[in-house]
Amino acid sequence: MSTTLQPEAVSAPTQLLVGGLWVDSSDGMTFEVEDPATGEVIAVVADGSVEDGLAAVSAAYEALPGWSATPPRQRGEVLRRMFDLMTERTEELARLIVRENGKALPDARGEVTYAAEFFRWFAEEAVRGGGDLHTAPSGANRILVLRQPIGVSVLVTPWNFPAAMATRKIGPALAAGCTVVLKPASDTPLTALALGALLGDAGVPAGVVNVLPSRRSGPVVGAMLHDPRVRKLSFTGSTAVGRGLLHQAADCVVSCSMELGGNAPFIVFDDADIEAAVAGAMVAKMRNGGEACTAANRFLVQRGIAADFGRRLAEAMGAMRMGRGLDEGVQLGPLVNAASRDKVAELVDGAVRDGARVVVGAGAPAGPGYFYSPTVLVDVPSSAAILREEIFGPVAPLVAFDTEQEAVELANDTEYGLVAYVYTSDLRRGLRVSEALESGMVGLNRALVSDPAAPFGGVKQSGLGREGGHDGLLEFMESKYVAVTW
Repeated sequence: MSTTLQPEAVSAPTQLLVGGLWVDSSDGMTFEVEDPATGEVIAVVADGSVEDGLAAVSAAYEALPGWSATPPRQRGEVLRRMFDLMTERTEELARLIVRENGKALPDARGEVTYAAEFFRWFAEEAVRGGGDLHTAPSGANRILVLRQPIGVSVLVTPWNFPAAMATRKIGPALAAGCTVVLKPASDTPLTALALGALLGDAGVPAGVVNVLPSRRSGPVVGAMLHDPRVRKLSFTGSTAVGRGLLHQAADCVVSCSMELGGNAPFIVFDDADIEAAVAGAMVAKMRNGGEACTAANRFLVQRGIAADFGRRLAEAMGAMRMGRGLDEGVQLGPLVNAASRDKVAELVDGAVRDGARVVVGAGAPAGPGYFYSPTVLVDVPSSAAILREEIFGPVAPLVAFDTEQEAVELANDTEYGLVAYVYTSDLRRGLRVSEALESGMVGLNRALVSDPAAPFGGVKQSGLGREGGHDGLLEFMESKYVAVTW
């Protein structure tokens, strides 16, 4: 069963992928997928039930012995073929992402390229699971450490990067020898289903990857987490939902990787190259329309250059062309749904009531779709909710600071700690501040930190564990110690 998305000829499966078969939900339930730019329904997708989730776990469990016993090189070759297939079909996948997510086509193309790289990276990492052998300090025996796949893994992904957030989890899980059940966001299930079909084409055996769209996320994921055959949960999403999943995972002591919310500070010192800082701000803030956990959320600018920086940033953001993501020249698409747009509007309106001044934007245009204008706010008071909450939209609030110590204190004054950005021409200051910032990642004079070869993750309430790099592979492996004497 598939649907053709009009007017663009892009197709994707619309059923559940369980045990290598495309099936309807067990109770026949479905849900609609909208184009955020128009509000029109573009697909009707099977709505997975609790029974479907447990069937997917069964399929993954049955496929686990064969896949974990598959030689690492062979697993790696399958992942490499998946990289090639995604690369060949970049345009098709990018257009599919635009239709269900709304982002501008250049952003979608960039996402597909980035998403495919996780398969290339983990194709290489599949043969590097490693292990260890050394003599015990007492000399009585040898310590042999084996790395083994952790087992059936439930992967729960968000709507903002429907391809990349899936591949960042599927790649290392398969490389490690695990089997998976992917539960994509219900706003953007089509990309995940398309990836499921491509994985079959790449040679992934039936049952190794199962894809389960569902609007009944809580009960379905909860049931899977309480199935003793599930040994891993990898979740990307909000901190609030992550906390709830950690509570449920504790019942069966399921290993958890959590990539949660962010409140990234973007710090600009007065010795920075302002032109480079503004260009970096446009990437850190406006990549994916601001709908990214790594998006710059608070702009902390040293007082001597704050007015100049704010003016230049407002000019750059105000010049962006907003519209339907597939239209020529569009740089900013809609937010993913009405609730997201309304939350952004509420945060901006609240900041203005508290005394912030609008330099550009601050409004939703008339017409269909969930659009919000690129917005720059200055003189934002420290009490404003917009400085505390994840904006997830095209809004840049600016706060002036005087000293380096003040900048660090302002940056760290949050429960989150995913990423931070620092712009300065003084390398000693840059490294000193990078060490002092309470975040899992820092972009030093660089606005893009995501890389499949680097450990991605946060501290404090921004998450647990790391994705990407060698760390990402180890998240899906257990260390087994064997004491042996010879």
